[in-house]
Amino acid sequence: MGDEGHAAFDVYRLPDEHAMLREAVRALADKEVAPHAADVDAQGRFPQEAYDALRAAGFHAPHVPEAYGGEGADALATCLVIEEVARACASSSLVPAVNKLGTMPLLLAGSEELRARYLPPVARGEAMFSYALSEREAGSDTASMRTRARRDGDGWVLDGQKSWITGAGESAYYTVMAVTDPGAGTRGISAFVVEAGDPGVSFGPKERKLGIKGSPTREVLLDGCRIPGDRLVGREGEGLKLALRTLDHTRITIGAQAVGIAQGALDVATRYVKERRQFGRPVADFQGVQFMLADMAMHLEASRQMVYGAAARSERDDPDLPFFGAAAKCLASDTAMRVTTDAVQLLGGAGYTQDFPVERMMRDAKITQIYEGTNQVQRLVMARSLLR
Repeated sequence: MGDEGHAAFDVYRLPDEHAMLREAVRALADKEVAPHAADVDAQGRFPQEAYDALRAAGFHAPHVPEAYGGEGADALATCLVIEEVARACASSSLVPAVNKLGTMPLLLAGSEELRARYLPPVARGEAMFSYALSEREAGSDTASMRTRARRDGDGWVLDGQKSWITGAGESAYYTVMAVTDPGAGTRGISAFVVEAGDPGVSFGPKERKLGIKGSPTREVLLDGCRIPGDRLVGREGEGLKLALRTLDHTRITIGAQAVGIAQGALDVATRYVKERRQFGRPVADFQGVQFMLADMAMHLEASRQMVYGAAARSERDDPDLPFFGAAAKCLASDTAMRVTTDAVQLLGGAGYTQDFPVERMMRDAKITQIYEGTNQVQRLVMARSLLR
């Protein structure tokens, strides 16, 4: 084959600038993030060291366009950042992930005034931006939310609560979904920007969680919260449509997070079985162990390619993005749960202790099967895409 054939094969190789980005983020994560990961988990504290390092390097919100002071990273580059940080510490990887999730509605449908006001502080690392969709009785069934927003003069007044909000209390800004027309069903929900300092905004206690303990998860409580009218994101009544479109793009970042967690666990397990000796030889010499490692690596690489392919579709906003976004998140998170569980098994009794990071990685991996849409919901999204 001639040059055309070689060019065709290039699509399966990470572009040079993305490969260099991966190396830079990995070096930063190994030096500035990984050393604090165990303490962040044990103390359940915000990963301040990682946040400071990510901000200094411009990796805390790389997706923000250059027009608003950001790095202008494409969807694949953003996934690479999240993947490499998650390899060291899943909690820390939620910094760039939640910043993209919170700001995506503005990028998709926000006015130029809203973007110019809220994106630059995020790009500068002065503020984080969270996403407030779920409620206690409206998780997968988002359309049954009860948070209300009513007009009051030239503004809006919001009342209700949002549950399981990643970054709540740390983030300065929140995209909040609320019912503006109770009789309109799914077309009666709108999106708003709420600031942590707005009157009537408060936060519940931190959730006591299985994993990602360094990322605060709290309720956002809205009690007569009055905001200006220009905080509406997109058109009134199109909030749920915007929320779901946002998730089409951002659940890919959870796939990237899952890939990173799985890679970190595989790295630890591979090193361990080469060093651990039983019956007079390294554990890695046993075929049963080799088969486990092979399966772990095979499923991990399939998941990585699925995530990267979905990221490319996100960048192009392809019509088949809903299927591929759901598939990437679902496959990668199921893989992360399997790989981390197998990593614990390969380390044996040591894997079950906090002296090694794989037990933390296993606990962290579980949430990737749940948030930004459970994997049961992802399968519904995929099936409906096929049957449509």
